[in-house]
Amino acid sequence: MSFVIILIVFFGIAVGVLSFFLIRMIVTPKRLSAVADLIKQGRYQAATKAVKAMLAKEPRNAAAHYYLGKIYQADGKPELALMEFKTVGDIGQFGHEIPEAEFRRLIADLYERFGQLEEALKEYILLAKGDPRNAEYFYQCARIFDERGKADVATKYARKAVELDPRHGKAHYMLGVILYKTKHPLEAKAEFELGLKFDPSNYDSYYYLGKLMKESNDYTGALLAFERAQKSPALKIKALVERGGTYMSQGSYDNAAIELERAVKLAKDDGSSESLYGRYFLSLCYEKMKNIDKAIEQWEKVYAKKPQFRDVAEKLTQYQEYRTDDRIKDYLTCGQEDFIELCKLTAMNGLNLAVRDVIPTPNGVDFITVENESDKWLGTKKMPRLLRFLRVSEQLDDSSVRSLLDNMKKLGIIRGVIVTSSGFNRSAMEFAENRSVELYHKEQLQELLKKAVSS
Repeated sequence: MSFVIILIVFFGIAVGVLSFFLIRMIVTPKRLSAVADLIKQGRYQAATKAVKAMLAKEPRNAAAHYYLGKIYQADGKPELALMEFKTVGDIGQFGHEIPEAEFRRLIADLYERFGQLEEALKEYILLAKGDPRNAEYFYQCARIFDERGKADVATKYARKAVELDPRHGKAHYMLGVILYKTKHPLEAKAEFELGLKFDPSNYDSYYYLGKLMKESNDYTGALLAFERAQKSPALKIKALVERGGTYMSQGSYDNAAIELERAVKLAKDDGSSESLYGRYFLSLCYEKMKNIDKAIEQWEKVYAKKPQFRDVAEKLTQYQEYRTDDRIKDYLTCGQEDFIELCKLTAMNGLNLAVRDVIPTPNGVDFITVENESDKWLGTKKMPRLLRFLRVSEQLDDSSVRSLLDNMKKLGIIRGVIVTSSGFNRSAMEFAENRSVELYHKEQLQELLKKAVSS
């Protein structure tokens, strides 16, 4: 009799458990389906209330946590969404209610949004293993490996992506970026062109094509590519800076300044790389255009954000006298005709030389001179000198001395002088030491200008 009772009790428990799971299988999907409808309708508060009621009864209901995560994500609460998805991952129950591939894509995106690249990468690797014919997963792996600085692995994943789907424009672009960074310009160019063929709206490709063209001195093509790259919100400012740099390479400083001024104006963060480079190159344009006040203004703004940025500290030191010495300011900024007259005065009053001929030269002027008349040398034949004045910012090397010597040889002149607003490096000074060329650096120029203007 006791055996029959035990059997009845066991059978009752089994039926109860089975009934529970049957009811759950029927009721839970219906409830979750209702929640999905609430999400579609944007009724996030009602959806949250319904799911939390389910979790109050079943705290480890993976499907309920999954839907709560989707609610938070739709409601613009990614931090809470990630917490719920992590709980789903810990429980590890996937199926019809929780499609594993969809779940891993969602959590990977959230991991990446919060800078957890390693975790995002793990999810994409699992997705690639689960669906090895899906090019998108391999592309995502390549992208993150590249961001983490692992070019070799990134290349393998990117090549696999384009092998699986030759029409995957973003994968071609990603492979192009990796090849560009690893110094394979021809292969990179081919991948960027394929990327644009299959994804014409990927304007980022134009940016890198522009850089490749600029590096190969195809400035016309580069300018056009950078113009198109401006349609990429992420690269608009960089594209403007590159256009400015391209114009600078052509020596078109007016056009360069226009592009760089646009870039600086658009940059919201003065400390960003784009802003710093934009201002720096803009300052060089102003310097070349003899607008030193504006150049100094840009250098000061760069220095305020990053004192060690390139040579801004040197530039500010170099032009320190500019603000206190009107003579050097005039020398650097006056128009070409006034500059020639100032240099004539400097030659006559500073160096005691009489100017016989004027020869225009880039960034300065050449004079054929002789010594001024004096009672001591009245009966002496005067030897001509080739005198070169330069207004440049960079230190001069031995090539500047060689250039003067070449001109002296053509003119049949055996003595020469270079006067510069900058200075001379060691190679220039050593080369000139045993040759008939005198060198005058910035400080000496200042003394000559004092004599010239005060005489």
